[in-house]
Amino acid sequence: MNLKDCYIKFGGDFDEVLGRLRREQIVQKFMYKFLDDKSFHLFEASVENKDYEEALRAVHTLKGICQNLSFTRLFESSSLVTNALKENDWDKAIDMMPKLSEDYYETINVIRDFKNSREE
Repeated sequence: MNLKDCYIKFGGDFDEVLGRLRREQIVQKFMYKFLDDKSFHLFEASVENKDYEEALRAVHTLKGICQNLSFTRLFESSSLVTNALKENDWDKAIDMMPKLSEDYYETINVIRDFKNSREE
């Protein structure tokens, strides 16, 4: 699997991110950094603690990272949750969490698989 295949697999836009970051090595570097990002986990913990202000901040951060890295599918699901929280529609945001979680873990797992295949 190459970097473009990785993007296709998790629903990203490789051509867009390459146009923005210019070099595959830079795209890969920031894609790997995403594995260490805590925004999604902070979002989950904040929702569990009913800290909706912190949940909004965390999911908004996730959305921005996904937009910058052209993680299209994850960007879209994080945008929907962000918008619901901005509208104070907590129930709608909670209802969308399974899709956001699915998209997040799919993205993370594909990146991990890609990274592991490079290290072998």
